[in-house]
Amino acid sequence: MEGKKIGRRLEGKGAIVTASTQGIGFGIIERFGLEGASVVVSSRKQANVEEAVEKLKSKGIDAYGIVCHVSNAQHRRNLVEKTVQKYGKIDILVCNAAANPSTDPILSTKEAVLDKLWEINVKSSILLLQDMAPHLEKGLFGYLHYFHRWLSTTRIHGYALAAEMGPDTRVNAVAPGFVPTHFASFITENSQWESIEEKTLLNRLGTTGDMAAAAAFLASDDSSYITGETLVVAGGMPSRL
Repeated sequence: MEGKKIGRRLEGKGAIVTASTQGIGFGIIERFGLEGASVVVSSRKQANVEEAVEKLKSKGIDAYGIVCHVSNAQHRRNLVEKTVQKYGKIDILVCNAAANPSTDPILSTKEAVLDKLWEINVKSSILLLQDMAPHLEKGLFGYLHYFHRWLSTTRIHGYALAAEMGPDTRVNAVAPGFVPTHFASFITENSQWESIEEKTLLNRLGTTGDMAAAAAFLASDDSSYITGETLVVAGGMPSRL
């Protein structure tokens, strides 16, 4: 983000981003912090959390770290309780934690893989939001981000949640294009990225900064009349979500 002018749209807000020690999650939490939010880093490993917090603090960001495996009920409750103790409120939630256990076609995917995708990518986000909903202050915005391969699920659950949590809390999702992070390493390792680039209108893969900018827009007042939507950030790659 060096050289880019970033506004302070999230001044005074408190934000939690799950799986935020690297990749897109770290990009989002860094952007939130640079826009003025107090941010809570969470991930499964203490060392990774501490390292991410130090990076954020070195940029003048008010950052706090909490270890959280999103499939663990006690971890989820602890994330909520410690955040409220630290900042007194929660304004923004980004559910970024996800599993990517298989690249098989849907009709060839094993049941155990489907179970894991549901457990981590969908169920845990809903359960975390259940724990957090009472602390999302009236008039402020909760932002829910699903990151997983079968994004049609986000439209179903996202719209239902937006209807249930409105009008005080908005619920939106970002559907990322291909971003060469560790999470998507199967693309770069198998040299698939060149064919993916060709399918985009912008002739490039996405960056963590691209996704972070979209998330910051949805978390800010600039999107105050947007809820129940999925924002596709994919460089013009054809989408039939």
